[in-house]
Amino acid sequence: MEQYKQEFIEFMVDSQVLKFGEFTLKSGRKSPFFMNAGAYVTGAQLRRLGQYYAKAIHDNFGDEFDVLFGPAYKGIPLSVATTIAYSELYGKEIRYCSNRKEIKDHGDVGILLGSSLKDGDRVVIIEDVTTSGKSIEETFPIIQAQGNVEVRGLMVSLNRMEKGLGGKMSALAEIREKYGFDTHAIVTMREVIEHLYNRPYKGQIYIDDTLKAAIEEYYETYGA
Repeated sequence: MEQYKQEFIEFMVDSQVLKFGEFTLKSGRKSPFFMNAGAYVTGAQLRRLGQYYAKAIHDNFGDEFDVLFGPAYKGIPLSVATTIAYSELYGKEIRYCSNRKEIKDHGDVGILLGSSLKDGDRVVIIEDVTTSGKSIEETFPIIQAQGNVEVRGLMVSLNRMEKGLGGKMSALAEIREKYGFDTHAIVTMREVIEHLYNRPYKGQIYIDDTLKAAIEEYYETYGA
């Protein structure tokens, strides 16, 4: 596993973004782990988060894109932080773009925030986590409506590795099959388990035998 992936897993734990225990997800599923990107709240955290996203995007897409699209609302700070980091790390100026939940009819009008999208633009969508793929159903038509725009792919921070809306494959795999673009994550839940299982981090075991068994039981039902 790449060094930045190991660091990112520890960063999620330090930031209390990735937690272990018993959680009820929006989908109604009872999960032994939970990820909340809304817990990244400081300047230092957002700077590091943007760097991890930038490294993963560069690893998977290189410089072959022009715009980072962050769906409202959590995708807005993600796209801004990563655009800044990409410029600092790789010296390439890319643009950020997000959508509004409501169309603005005065001043900076329209449904888009940040850069406009134009014919020929290559777009990478950036999100925190994809559990069911529902947000892409809303995002993809907005991007397509802007013109002859190519979506190069989707980058999320954590692949939960569970079934999407179709119930047969992971949400990321469903998106890849339905829309025809690549989907990637900075880390997968399998990599999180590999890195933290029975391995002390700052004097604490985050995934012990009991929790690992709970995760495996969860995946027996919802795993993809």
